[in-house]
Amino acid sequence: MDEFEGISPYTDEEAVEALRRVSNHPAIPVISKYLFPDMPLGTFRNLIRSVNSIDEFQQTVMSRVVAAVVEKTSAGFTFSGIEHLQELGGAKFLAVSNHRDIILDPALTQWMLLRSDIPMTEICVGSNLLSGRIVEDLLRSNRMIKVIRGISARELYLSSQLLSRYIRQAVTTGRSSVWIAQREGRTKNGLDITEQGLLKMFDMSGEADFKSNFMALNIVPMSISYEYEPCDARKARELLISRTQKYVKKKNEDMHSILTGIRQQKGHIHLEIGAPLTEEEIGRASWYDKNDRYQAIRRAVDDRIVNGYKLWKTNYMGYDLMNGTSRYSDRYTPEDLEAFKAYTEHKLEKLEKRLDRAELRDIFWHIYGNPVVAREG
Repeated sequence: MDEFEGISPYTDEEAVEALRRVSNHPAIPVISKYLFPDMPLGTFRNLIRSVNSIDEFQQTVMSRVVAAVVEKTSAGFTFSGIEHLQELGGAKFLAVSNHRDIILDPALTQWMLLRSDIPMTEICVGSNLLSGRIVEDLLRSNRMIKVIRGISARELYLSSQLLSRYIRQAVTTGRSSVWIAQREGRTKNGLDITEQGLLKMFDMSGEADFKSNFMALNIVPMSISYEYEPCDARKARELLISRTQKYVKKKNEDMHSILTGIRQQKGHIHLEIGAPLTEEEIGRASWYDKNDRYQAIRRAVDDRIVNGYKLWKTNYMGYDLMNGTSRYSDRYTPEDLEAFKAYTEHKLEKLEKRLDRAELRDIFWHIYGNPVVAREG
């Protein structure tokens, strides 16, 4: 494992030491008051300091954190398709998920696994999110695999090879399942599309034929959907600015997005676990040449993710508003529509006045309506 020292999660010993550092951070009492308002201020600190392993940290601390976030900021979390994981008979898998929120997507996936008595996964996270020691300590104590960002093309190639070897070894040796987003960065326009380069990366470490390389990974597509999109206004802002110039993130912008995603009201949340890619699908993809092979795998993954995405009334209202139609008016009431319009204006009024409101509004509605477009095909 020395080869992977720079990207692998903390060991139990490293995590315990890191969590001691985290427990002394001045923000911990503030977080404790938010998560456990009826408990003493030292509750969260004492919880963190009490753990002796990563499993214990995830089971006794993180599960309570996620449960508190769900209770405070959602109308409930549901999941379905767990039988697809149970049918693997304990074999490890590679979860390829759509990506709507930086932290909540993988955190809710881990919570689902814990509640289903299935071992939790390691999680691929971009190194750009490691903005400080406390963040890195928390993430690497949660089985984070570091995905190196912001490097040269040559460095990226070598880094991708290393990550590919790590993921394959974790899954095929039965050490751990792995969660990875289907693309770099969150989906911002509501269209969940797998990056072909990700699939090429998976294949880099394979030493057999194409079909065998992909079959060994037990790829399980997953789709998470929020009734109210985390950071919806921030995403609309970024998309609008990106139309005329290269969007450059401000210092600590990712951290602000993480905190916004956690605190924002999200309505209902659903996670759909898709069926693993089949031998037939992978075999059919292997008939193609070069990039067409990966395109065939991508279509299979995307089909699971798009069809697993739970469409809420906000999605149907977004679709009708962005198209100026009433096609899906049977899925919501006139009162729902007025409330969603008011919600739109409330979120957009927080953005800079110099940004065109009509364009922002259209982008905002597309964020919600595009999942309906994707489902229509």
